[in-house]
Amino acid sequence: MGAPRPYILAENNWKLVKETDYGIAVLPWGATEAHNYHLPYATDNMQSENAAIESAKLAWDRGVKLVVLPTLPFGVNTGQMDIKLCMNLNPSTQFSILKDVVQVLDAHGIYKLVIVNGHGGNDFKQIIRELSLEFPKVFVCTLNWWCSLDTNTYFEEPGDHAGELETSVMMYLAPELVLPLSEAGSGTAKSFKIKGLKQGWVKAQRKWTEVTEDTGVGNPKQATQDKGKLFFEHSVKNISEFLEELYHTDIAHLYE
Repeated sequence: MGAPRPYILAENNWKLVKETDYGIAVLPWGATEAHNYHLPYATDNMQSENAAIESAKLAWDRGVKLVVLPTLPFGVNTGQMDIKLCMNLNPSTQFSILKDVVQVLDAHGIYKLVIVNGHGGNDFKQIIRELSLEFPKVFVCTLNWWCSLDTNTYFEEPGDHAGELETSVMMYLAPELVLPLSEAGSGTAKSFKIKGLKQGWVKAQRKWTEVTEDTGVGNPKQATQDKGKLFFEHSVKNISEFLEELYHTDIAHLYE
């Protein structure tokens, strides 16, 4: 390993940290769960962590003083409890963890927190609403690292879980952990029978093992490393620009 990167808390020491006036904390949050047959359980963690670190690097190089916190590796997987070692963190537990994180930031005068989420089952919006009452000085926001781009311009069939998008990105970030696509399942998935649920304007949890046989939702067969690299780099650029803009914005004057 080379020299500590000054924007990553885990790599640094009290000597540097106590002298740095951080304006933003960045919290990568993923999940530990099955991703078809060919991707590792830590796919969401690796993607959220790398997106957070790379976007922070770009922002730091433009003068943004920010710090990336250690990645939280467990997410909400209440619909996957019958899939071996899919690790579930209940939403109430997630709230308690995030509350403790915000309490630390509030005490240390870091009033901007960006959650870089890597797991579709994590939904922080209601948690942020509640935290705003207890910690009104701390601005908390969340983003899904893959959502700033039109995925259909990068992939023929992006997929919902372990499909072409996630597989391509993992081929770029950690190719040694991706099995050959010949070993991947098709990612074929069932949809709800009821029209409102099928159309998406009615929301409910899916029971994963009744939806998909291989735990994937989306065909990974057209994934390539080049697609993953391009998509990841463009996404990271957008996130870094958001971090820079947030850094220079007074949270007491957010509206125009």
